[in-house]
Amino acid sequence: MADSWLPTLITKTPQEGFELATKLARLGVKLTQPSAEVRDKLRPEYDHDAAQLIASSQVIATHFQTVAAANKYWRN
Repeated sequence: MADSWLPTLITKTPQEGFELATKLARLGVKLTQPSAEVRDKLRPEYDHDAAQLIASSQVIATHFQTVAAANKYWRN
């Protein structure tokens, strides 16, 4: 990724922060497995697996903690 797609973790609102956290998680998967074909092939394996879906939520939550801290939890 030569281009800078993440110039800051600062967001205006917690909702924007959560959306950024979700994007970070998705991009992490994409960088880990760059083949869209392989990702599409694997999706049915975790699509109905509650444990794997919860694990995905945990990754997003970890990213959200980072974004929230960077935004001082949106307090002035």
